[in-house]
Amino acid sequence: MINNIIIVGASGHGKVVAEIALLLGYSVSFWDDDIFKKLKEYEVSQRKLEVPKDSYLIIGVGNNKIREFLSAQYSKNYYCLLKHPTAVISERTQIGLGTIAMSSVCVNVGAVIGEHCILNTNCVIDHDCLIDDFAHISPNATLCGNVKIGKGTWVGAGATIIQGVKVGVNVTVGAGAVIINDVPDNVTVVGNPARIIK
Repeated sequence: MINNIIIVGASGHGKVVAEIALLLGYSVSFWDDDIFKKLKEYEVSQRKLEVPKDSYLIIGVGNNKIREFLSAQYSKNYYCLLKHPTAVISERTQIGLGTIAMSSVCVNVGAVIGEHCILNTNCVIDHDCLIDDFAHISPNATLCGNVKIGKGTWVGAGATIIQGVKVGVNVTVGAGAVIINDVPDNVTVVGNPARIIK
């Protein structure tokens, strides 16, 4: 039985991931490329490419592109799914390995969530949403039913995306934005209603 989780990335986000792992009964260790990084409560070791057989890996980095880069350096078999005990997730969902559901997350029936996603504190993902790999749904964001989120997209804190909307690949949705129309790839949208600013 595996009882240790190695968090790759000694960061503030990594500390939140560590707390979830500890609540679930795992022991925790950190790897980072910067051996001088310090975390008050944890020891940080140099990142290795060989994973001990008694450990899972989780990427503890909030940046979607860095998380994707790091995850590709290890076999898919090393990753696990972490769900905070207060997360409410329908049994009729699919969630990929490497994904983390923070405290008070709600994921409703029929949602499909990819690998290495961050479902951050208090976000709501309603029925039949599709979230591609390496997306980050920030605290208090709300995705209404049948929303599609592209790979590597970041939905900002408190944003709302109405039902049936498709948000493209590598999009940044500003904090508090209200998305009422489809959003193309590789843009930043802000405001209510949201508009493309770059």
